[in-house]
Amino acid sequence: MPDTISRALEYLSTAVVLLDDESRILYMNPAAESLFDVSGRNLVGHPLQQVFTHTEQLSSAIQQALQNNASFIEHDLTLGTHAHGRLQLRCAATPVQLDKNCLLLEFQAMDRPLRLAREEQMLDQTQASRLLLRNLAHEIKNPLGGIRGAAQLLEQELEKPALREYTQVIVQEADRLRALMEKLLSPQNASHYSALNIHEVLERVRSVVLAEIPESLKIRRDYDISLPALIGDKEQLIQAILNIVRNAAQAMHGKGEITLRTRIARQVTLVKRRHRLAVMVQIIDNGPGIPPELQDKIFYPLVSGRAEGHGLGLTLAQDFISQHHGAIEFDSEPGRTCFTVLLPLP
Repeated sequence: MPDTISRALEYLSTAVVLLDDESRILYMNPAAESLFDVSGRNLVGHPLQQVFTHTEQLSSAIQQALQNNASFIEHDLTLGTHAHGRLQLRCAATPVQLDKNCLLLEFQAMDRPLRLAREEQMLDQTQASRLLLRNLAHEIKNPLGGIRGAAQLLEQELEKPALREYTQVIVQEADRLRALMEKLLSPQNASHYSALNIHEVLERVRSVVLAEIPESLKIRRDYDISLPALIGDKEQLIQAILNIVRNAAQAMHGKGEITLRTRIARQVTLVKRRHRLAVMVQIIDNGPGIPPELQDKIFYPLVSGRAEGHGLGLTLAQDFISQHHGAIEFDSEPGRTCFTVLLPLP
């Protein structure tokens, strides 16, 4: 491709991909590299089907453009990427003549308005869930004191020391639940914020889950070790990520692979504020996926895809991430579910 054309395309804000007559990549401009989170230089010569997934709509648009030898626009195109799962895009495919017959693909992300609307809905949902959890915690906290007191009185009446072990279990578990309820009822400013490394959080989560399910589960690391420190409550972030990873492991019945991936995200909007940089944590599993009927309410309290589940894990995760002015998104289909946690950097 002529240098003058490549230099002109580099300054476009529109993502541009140039293909040869065999649908192999000739060139990607910086906007396309940013949109798809890939390196264009490393992908030159690779077939389109190797670089992207879910290419059916794109292949159809390319075929229409080539058959008519004219630009073809697909206004609602779904295209899969290895970094982001599926993206909603607007695509224009245009045959062009350079040194040889080529095809110019222009992409524009269409999911930003949808994402902003979904974030608005998630904020309202988080506030409602927080109120429900506080009311639930208040109702649970009161009878716990009575259970603990009754267990202590019962212990005084027991003659066999072995039986007192059972009452001690009741007292200890009542104390543990009471501490949990106190944490749910405590104000948000009770959090302890400090500089932390997100990989320390992920390593703690990884060790806990592998200790719970040691045999058939694999947890793979894909870390960007150059990420800077962020400001947050380490225990809250551990609990939030742990709930997501544990859900994934349970959905796969402890058999499968989970990938913990970290990357830097640029120019993201979180809780109605634009941030230049954010830490992106992705939890990717190869399980059965979230049932379609649950996807719109997966963060609601008391909603669970498992009969034995209580449906509070993702609600608490969303609450803790929201307190860090971050966001949780997910994309799920059979064989791949990806939860993305975005946390702003100072």
